[in-house]
Amino acid sequence: MNTLKLKQALEHFFLEDIGERDVTSELVFPKNMRAKGTFLLKDEGVLAGLDIIQAGFQLLDPSVEIQLYKQDGDRAGEGEIIASVHGPIVPLLSGERVILNLLQRMGGIATNTAEAVRLLNSDHTRICDTRKTMPGLRLFDKYAVACGGGYNHRFGLYDGVMIKDNHIAFAGSITAAVGHVRKQLGHMIKVEVETETREQVLEAAAAGADVIMFDNRTPDEVREFAALVPSSIVTEASGGITLADLAAYGQTGVDYISLGMLTHSVKALDISFNIEG
Repeated sequence: MNTLKLKQALEHFFLEDIGERDVTSELVFPKNMRAKGTFLLKDEGVLAGLDIIQAGFQLLDPSVEIQLYKQDGDRAGEGEIIASVHGPIVPLLSGERVILNLLQRMGGIATNTAEAVRLLNSDHTRICDTRKTMPGLRLFDKYAVACGGGYNHRFGLYDGVMIKDNHIAFAGSITAAVGHVRKQLGHMIKVEVETETREQVLEAAAAGADVIMFDNRTPDEVREFAALVPSSIVTEASGGITLADLAAYGQTGVDYISLGMLTHSVKALDISFNIEG
């Protein structure tokens, strides 16, 4: 993860949660009391975001010592200790919830992604994410997808052109929409076109799209459409695809399958933080 963006995000999250101070911890414990804390995995899954432990506690108190026993992308089992921290007890307790919330969500996304990759079982087709991330957490959500073996689609509206049905309707055609973009766009940004019919696929290819998406199509339709696209153009299937569908879509020859469910309906990985005196 980008170090500057990570620090900026953590500062915001800590301000939201701690505010002026952690009243409970500061009043219960002496200021100089030290303790050890361990992060315990209570379920099997793929880990993501372990740098957050380091960056988070260091931000609250540079004297906190952190030891990581795993790396991002590792699969760990129930009962494994993935990291430990040692330092003043107040910052340990004050930072606990923010750090756990992020680790649990990211671990859930990484685990979900790894399962999608396993079910797809393809040497060619790749799993990728979408912009269906939690506002404010896109940096973390997309990083977690990569930890699980997936790939990132565009990060926002700023780093890639995606011409969708509304753009096409108002421009008049795919050819017109791509033409407007090409006249003004530099060569460093890719142009993707969303299609739903055979005619749209052929038009997008002729218009010079870099990527053609087959939106809400069945595996048979995706296979048919992919065969129409020159090998120089990247193909993507998207829309309503579930884990149960992946084996079928993996036989279509499409280059990417984008899954919103990787990030928008994730089950958190169960991790606890335990303090020792």
